[in-house]
Amino acid sequence: MSEKIRTLVVDDESGVRFFLEETLVKAGYDVSKAASGEEALDRLRDEPYDLMILDLKLGGRVDGLKVLEAVRWRWPEIIVIILTGHGSLESAIAAIRDGVDGYLLKPVEPRQLRQAVKEALERRALLAELPGRKDDSEVLQRGPFSIDLAKHLAMKDDEPLDLTPREFRLLAHLIDNAQRVVEPKELVRVVQGYECDSLHEARQIIKWYVHRLRQKVEPNPSKPRYIINIRGIGYRFGEQ
Repeated sequence: MSEKIRTLVVDDESGVRFFLEETLVKAGYDVSKAASGEEALDRLRDEPYDLMILDLKLGGRVDGLKVLEAVRWRWPEIIVIILTGHGSLESAIAAIRDGVDGYLLKPVEPRQLRQAVKEALERRALLAELPGRKDDSEVLQRGPFSIDLAKHLAMKDDEPLDLTPREFRLLAHLIDNAQRVVEPKELVRVVQGYECDSLHEARQIIKWYVHRLRQKVEPNPSKPRYIINIRGIGYRFGEQ
């Protein structure tokens, strides 16, 4: 690669840290290591990173989930791949909901690690082009909402909305496609950059984002007017 991706490896097992570092350095990445959540946050505050490989089951006061939460709110541009010894569909979905870009179950092979990093980088590059309009200088207008794609600014009734990047993409895509019902798999791809083979998985992932978005844009989230669920199909934007 022409420019090395600055990578932070976070794991409390020295052998795992060594394996991750060795594999990624051989693949051309610039790698730093942290043995705890506290050390990881210190490094993140001191230096910029493009990618982080994070063990969820860290010991100490700051576990992997706390590190992930901090990254998602303070350094959302960092690509995060979760590495854990406890795998299931539910935990994978939970990790994706929390904004991770990849998910690996220990023990992981070098080829799997390299592939996961490659795919996460490709998905992030794709997300940079979303919500997929040719003219990102356009401002979307629907009902009380105004979405400035270039400035990444969402307004409702001329008041700014405090949306995360994924919530912004979800709202923008629904407004941009207000003439149709959008299927869960499409919404997950737009919001998360994650291709779901399972419709059940896609529904579970996007349901969480819809819940969060409704809390911020609906007058009464329990009776939504704007983010409408069409049972068995997907979601559409309502202008009432």
